[in-house]
Formats: sequence, structure tokens, C-alpha cells
Amino acid sequence: MADDMTVMGATHPGGGFNPPVPTAKGGPDYGRFIDAVRDLQDLARGADAPDDVVSRAAALIEEACGLLGPYEADEWSTPSGRRTDLPMRGNILSIPNHVDPCEDGRLRGWARFRRFHLGRNGAVHGGIIAHLFDSVLGKTSFLLTGGPYQRTAYLHVNYRQIVPIEKDLQVEAGVLRTEGRKIFVDVRLSDGDTVLAEGEGLFVLLKPGQP
Repeated sequence: MADDMTVMGATHPGGGFNPPVPTAKGGPDYGRFIDAVRDLQDLARGADAPDDVVSRAAALIEEACGLLGPYEADEWSTPSGRRTDLPMRGNILSIPNHVDPCEDGRLRGWARFRRFHLGRNGAVHGGIIAHLFDSVLGKTSFLLTGGPYQRTAYLHVNYRQIVPIEKDLQVEAGVLRTEGRKIFVDVRLSDGDTVLAEGEGLFVLLKPGQP
């Protein structure tokens, strides 16, 4: 594996995509760190704490930001997205999910929205559902066609039912067809037999050096 200076200084293929070069940066507690940040996000949405508790929490968060601030780095050198030993490669942006290819050529797995993803009245925010679909469809397009670098050209989402937070849901996705550099994909989010949302998208393979 190339060292980080080589990775940072190289011309990145695929128009600047960060290749997921595995790393052990962050050490054994990086997963714990990511989980703590996710818990903090949930509590920032869900806690109804006394004023003095909020003030103390704000001071602690500011202290943590001050601790980490001197080590801010570019996307090529941080462990986020490159810790292949962790769920979602340690990427805090990703909705917790996991999908794998099945024998019928489609990907299936699960997704779980957290309190942080709440919109209103117990329902997941619609934009977060689109975020999940974009992530899952990107993985689907990559795994099923072998195209390493691609961008979303469009994503259409049909919201069928209220999507609940804090519940394991089923995700299924696949490739509908390919036309040259165009990859047409579809995705479905379900709670048992109930379809909650469906989507379809178009991903386009990038030309060499295309951003």
C-alpha cells in the first residue's frame, strides 16, 4: 500500500475520487469515536436537558473540537471512508446500512435510520432517504458493472409510506440496464412486506480525469 504522502501527492484517477486505500489510522478506538459522534448527533436532536447541562455539554464539545482542530486534514489523508474494518468504512455521513450481492444479481441488506435522521412525527426526513438511495445505488452500480468511477446523473424517489426511525428495514437494489457509459439502477426500501419508498437513478461512468 502506498504511503499517505504518495497518495496525497499523486494525481488521483477518476477525476479526483478518493480511492478507498485501507488504513489503520485512528487506532483501535476510531470505531468507538465514530459511534460516540453518532450518539451525540442523536442526543442533539433528542435530549431535553436542563440549561446547565446543555451549557456543560457545549463546553465539552468545544473542548473536543479544540483537541481535534490542529489535526484537520484533506480527504486523501483522513481515516474517514478508509477504515475498511469498520461499518461504512468509518464514514460518519453514511446512514447505517449494509448490502451484499445475491445469486439473482441484485443487492440486498438492511438500513437503520437513527434519531438524528428524524424529520417530523416519527418519520425519517425525505432527503435522508434520498441520501441512502444514492449511496446504495452507487455501490450497486459499482459492484454489478465493475465501473470504478461514476457520478449520479439523476435520482428519482417515490415516497410510498412513512419511514420509521430506529428500526431495521430491508433494502434491495439492482441494475436495470446499461447503455454505453450510462448505468440505470433501481432501489426499494421495505418494512417486511410493506414498501416504504422506491427509487431509480442513472449513473454515468467518468472519462479519464473527468471530475
